Amino acid sequence: MSMDGFNPVERMQRIAWRGGNAAAGERTIPGETAVALTYNRVTHAVMMATPADFEDFGVGFSLSEGIIARAGEIHDIEIAPSDDGIDVRMELAVERADSFTARRRYLAGPTGCGLCGVDSLAEAMRPPREVVSDLRVSAEALAAAVNALPAGQRLNRQTRAVHAAAYWEPGRGIVALREDVGRHNALDKLAGALARSGAKAGRGAVLLTSRVSVELIQKAAMLGAPVVAAVSAPTALAVRVAEQAGITLAAIVRADGFEVFTHGDRIIGEAVEYVA
Repeated sequence: MSMDGFNPVERMQRIAWRGGNAAAGERTIPGETAVALTYNRVTHAVMMATPADFEDFGVGFSLSEGIIARAGEIHDIEIAPSDDGIDVRMELAVERADSFTARRRYLAGPTGCGLCGVDSLAEAMRPPREVVSDLRVSAEALAAAVNALPAGQRLNRQTRAVHAAAYWEPGRGIVALREDVGRHNALDKLAGALARSGAKAGRGAVLLTSRVSVELIQKAAMLGAPVVAAVSAPTALAVRVAEQAGITLAAIVRADGFEVFTHGDRIIGEAVEYVA
């Protein structure tokens, strides 16, 4: 089956009501499809996601969920469309296949499901991977990087309805950016894109266009990212886990600045003023 029916954006007929008047027309909206993540012929998760960057999604999800430790442990990826969605079929290295079989679960996730394959409270709240880095980031440069995100959001410019996750480094700018209707999916796709290119996230910041919930911090820790910066606010649990993980969490990024919730020593500027 071809991929023709799976488009990241689609044009849909609609009737717009403005000022008490109705007008027929079209709107560009994001596509969404079921994506099965299958390992050695065993389906582990079914996610609702934007139909794009399937290989990145498969690799990134596998890394963030701890199914693999590096991209090379997936020996082959096949993208198989069907009438019901897309099957991302991955063949694991023998040592990873044995581990996966021992812990496999079957689940369905809504759009952007954040904690997948988790069947206990203890696993949901497992200690995050600790991020150790001597990175220092200019406050001005970090704010400028987040505020520059819209320029790279091709799908969102068309739809105004998808999230983005990007990786930025001082002196290099935005290295990679991925978009999805699910904010967790966007970060998984970014993780996969970085892993497949051999890039590391330890010398820069993960940039998010969404609120920051705990699973996004957990995924960023798996990436080894020392800084996470987002346009919206974090949850209280995300702040606590970022503190535990050694991640600098900057949020509510606007044109005039942002707020730092954890490990603020990584953010530098010409002057620092503490206000009670």
